[in-house]
Amino acid sequence: MSSETAVGLAVSDLITIQGVGQRPQIVDRDLIGQAAEMLEQADPRAALEWSFNRFGDGVTLATGFGAEGVALIDMAVAVNPQVDIFFLDTGFLFPETYELKSRIQDRYGIRIRSVSTDLTPERQQEEYGGRLWERDPDVCCRLRKLEPLRKALDGFDAWITAIRRDQSPARALARVVEWDTRWSLVKINPLALWSRADVWRHIVRNGLPYNALHDRGYPSIGCTHCTQPVGLGEHERAGRWKGSSKTECGLHAGPVCFEPSGAALTLETA
Repeated sequence: MSSETAVGLAVSDLITIQGVGQRPQIVDRDLIGQAAEMLEQADPRAALEWSFNRFGDGVTLATGFGAEGVALIDMAVAVNPQVDIFFLDTGFLFPETYELKSRIQDRYGIRIRSVSTDLTPERQQEEYGGRLWERDPDVCCRLRKLEPLRKALDGFDAWITAIRRDQSPARALARVVEWDTRWSLVKINPLALWSRADVWRHIVRNGLPYNALHDRGYPSIGCTHCTQPVGLGEHERAGRWKGSSKTECGLHAGPVCFEPSGAALTLETA
């Protein structure tokens, strides 16, 4: 983060934290609050433009290649063709997901970073036993998603996600710009206010590629072992960890949004 952040600000307006890679950072609380307020009703492209203008190459975009991710990548590349994009390769993704990744890279002439754990599925079975995703899905997500995400975010000051407020109760309080308490970064959610219909409208209007599983009853797609089709009338994320109380993998913790006055507003969502 640029040293310009501190210019003209009182010490009380700044907080110093240790980032994902244990990098000392100066975080402008007013910046987060003002941006959240300014972009609350803005078009997603405006949030993306703000992100790239404010953080430059210090911001990265995470994707899981869902419909939201496809729409977000399309807009992000239009704003910044050099945007850094990554995905978490758990080793258990659907073939259709890898196929979509290749189609997106070819369409935009980009390279999407693959980030994964060094723990192979075979080694995981040896150390933790078979079918860990059924016995303890939280541990499986920690090994194959959370720990790799820490590595993916190392060296960045902010990250962009494709979460929407109406995806689940755990995401209902997401702000367009917020402080990510789990990863100690600024988090930008350009699609926070969009609905599922908004996402698909953008995909159809622009002829974007999407995961073929969406046409087979999978509105939300994760790992093969933990994703099932959704029945008529079920919530779009009902197919994730079906039959268990688990609803999130843990990548998205409750945010903190600083009001323009500098006061911290903690939003517990998970």
